[in-house]
Amino acid sequence: MYELWLIGIAAGVGVALGLAAGGVFARSDRAPIAAALVALVGGGLIGWLVFDWKAGIVGAVAGALSGHGAGTFARGAVKRGGDYAGTAFILIAAGVLAWAVSLIPVVGFIEAVAIPVFGLRSRQRAGEKFAGLRTLAK
Repeated sequence: MYELWLIGIAAGVGVALGLAAGGVFARSDRAPIAAALVALVGGGLIGWLVFDWKAGIVGAVAGALSGHGAGTFARGAVKRGGDYAGTAFILIAAGVLAWAVSLIPVVGFIEAVAIPVFGLRSRQRAGEKFAGLRTLAK
């Protein structure tokens, strides 16, 4: 159980790095890819150096998934008129919070799945949110 807890923390570190990288690269058109690569390398290295190779693999996978999801979310927010610095600050703060919450056993694994799903779901619903208001403007 102890090893599972450590691997969950490594997943939380990957998620935190993915969220922070998504915020930092929010202005770029390639934000999902850049954030995923940075979080993949960072999560993998931290997990491997601090814990062991299994935690490194989980940290890298969680980082890549959350970096892609957070990068997609952040790029969409900035494209729709959001402030770059504010988006970066919010996602970096969310990364710190995600890391802190991942100290609870098994929560790091839940975060590693939930963050990418949320980011990709927000991309799919981007056009339909205000679809009814466009008809009123005519």
